[in-house]
Amino acid sequence: MATQYQLPKLPFAYDSLQPVISEEIIKLHYEKHHKSYVDNLNKAMQSYFDAQNNNDLETMIQLQDAISFNGGGHLNHTLFWGNLTAPKSSQVNISKFFLNVIEKDFTSFDTFKEKFNTAATNVKGSGWCFLSYNLFFKRLEIKTTLNHGILKSFSLEPLMVVDVWEHAYYLQYMNRRADFVKEIWNIINWEEVEKRYNKLII
Repeated sequence: MATQYQLPKLPFAYDSLQPVISEEIIKLHYEKHHKSYVDNLNKAMQSYFDAQNNNDLETMIQLQDAISFNGGGHLNHTLFWGNLTAPKSSQVNISKFFLNVIEKDFTSFDTFKEKFNTAATNVKGSGWCFLSYNLFFKRLEIKTTLNHGILKSFSLEPLMVVDVWEHAYYLQYMNRRADFVKEIWNIINWEEVEKRYNKLII
């Protein structure tokens, strides 16, 4: 029996990210989109497990795309939910320490936001925009991936991610992705982002 992945519990209530993200979007995004990635990942992993037991290399190779796509969707969504919080407790919770880290690598917090917004808005089609930490160069970097690409392929560790697939915002923002990206700063859980950073620099 292959490992069964689980839909993680949301760290907030469906309606707690309003008005930035509506309750309807969160419920649909979590219960339908994220759940489908988990379900399809488990199916693909079980099929891979069976093929491996049967020494069926061709099937194992064919399943890698499904595992990569759905596995990436599961990993990225799990990270995304974890770096969101209710508007009242956001943005103000960025510590002076982590603000200094951002300013060191991007000159200023406003410059960082501008660069991140531009990168996220300009993702071609569906994808993700990450704030990451480069373990080799010891600095923060902004990186985008298409579809459900993950950062491990680029030797970067993700600290924060914004989902720019249309299902993340379209019911509320329609085709105005730039507006969605601009507003999401009001619900970023900087305490969680900093925790991820601290684990990497210890």
